[in-house]
Amino acid sequence: MEKFDKQAIDLTVQEELPFKHYWHNQFHLEMPRGLINDPNGLTVLNGEYHVFFQWNPLGVVHKNKCWAHTTTKDFINYATPQLALWPTDVHDKDGCYSGCGLVENNCVRVLYTCNSKDPNNIRTSAQRFGTLLNSGAVEKDEIIVSDNPPGYTAHFRDPNVFERHGKRYFVIGVQRKNETGTALVYEEQGEGEQWKNLGEIKTDLKDFGYMWECPGLVSFGEYDALIFSPQGLEEEEFQYQNIFQAGYIAGKFSLDSMEMMHGKFQELDKGFDFYAPQVFSNCDRNILLGWMGMPDKDDEYPTGDLGWKFSLTMPRVLELKQGHIFCQPAEELKALRKSERTLEGNGNEFIEQLAAGSESDLKIRLNDAKEVSVTLKYGAESTDITFDKATQSVTIDRTRMKLGGRGKRRFKLFADETLEVQLFVDRTAVEVFLQGGEETASFFVFPEQDIKPQLIISSDEPVNVEGKIYELGSITFK
Repeated sequence: MEKFDKQAIDLTVQEELPFKHYWHNQFHLEMPRGLINDPNGLTVLNGEYHVFFQWNPLGVVHKNKCWAHTTTKDFINYATPQLALWPTDVHDKDGCYSGCGLVENNCVRVLYTCNSKDPNNIRTSAQRFGTLLNSGAVEKDEIIVSDNPPGYTAHFRDPNVFERHGKRYFVIGVQRKNETGTALVYEEQGEGEQWKNLGEIKTDLKDFGYMWECPGLVSFGEYDALIFSPQGLEEEEFQYQNIFQAGYIAGKFSLDSMEMMHGKFQELDKGFDFYAPQVFSNCDRNILLGWMGMPDKDDEYPTGDLGWKFSLTMPRVLELKQGHIFCQPAEELKALRKSERTLEGNGNEFIEQLAAGSESDLKIRLNDAKEVSVTLKYGAESTDITFDKATQSVTIDRTRMKLGGRGKRRFKLFADETLEVQLFVDRTAVEVFLQGGEETASFFVFPEQDIKPQLIISSDEPVNVEGKIYELGSITFK
């Protein structure tokens, strides 16, 4: 495991900051080199957010799974990311997979999945605790679950701790022997003892994909949401259009019956590039970070040719309303605003020049319009976000981009008189919040030229537009 030289790897990251290439994002957390994916270990200690995430510091392929770590108090100023957790022994020699963070005895602790394969490529998964040291490295300690239980395959990963009635539990994603996905719950038995498998969370979801990754049980007062990333759902006209999904079921979870009484499964994000979200709770807020990327789609991300891939989403605050999770950008992100201008008027077309990083908060009164498009135009290239009132649906169309992933995404959205659009445009990462966060979509664009986009609002009949456009600055690393 000598290839993971923490000192050398950390020094390389320091030397390659700040970012230089025009495809590197300004206010989305990413690395100057290597491949990042799932956010991990999200926790808060003494007013400071700890953000870990999967990272391959040695290349842009899904191998050498390590964890990077950074901290922030405001989601604007971050500590320079460091290598924190990497393969060191027989348990995790083939990867330190995803897990969670927690606080014990005023220390940051992590619980993660160790991945190991034998010469015949047979996988063994184990769950292990570790403690973040002052050196920036995680000191590994006990294995608390040494293998997958009977009746399940070795696809057994991504533990996430929660508390109920003064006791600790964790939920973990698994695959049954019949190759269907579900989640198990484990209960802490006592200091130095193994954790007890309480069984599956009972749901109304039958044969719902072949694996559930990155589960997390999130509390919204007296209600719960089980957030997870199912793999293997069939695409439909207005949902499940990515190769893998990320979403939730909301309701109430009973430890006594091990049952989740819930509504339908709903996606958290309808864009091209969103997966494996994780949530941490602080000061009555549930804050989500997701991976901006998609497994098994590596050829859609041309930054790989330049030595890095993927970002994390902006932090989003979640609110549960009538069984539906609304997402809003964290309030702290307003500190990125450098300047603003007002947009208002009546007509069929509005054209505004955007900065390299921007936020557009728009209210579009539809009047008699049946179709309204918000377009990001990069010279001869463009991406359209179009609302169709007749079908109450949105289409995101990247087919006029030359590089990276293209295609379309369609999803349902109700808008009667007014369409609300909050649009964050970074160098390549775009996040759109519709109708006050009722629906969200994250996606990448990779403009061929280093060009700032135009924002074009167009409609088939005159609409009233009012809003603000902000130039946004960058997050910083220290």
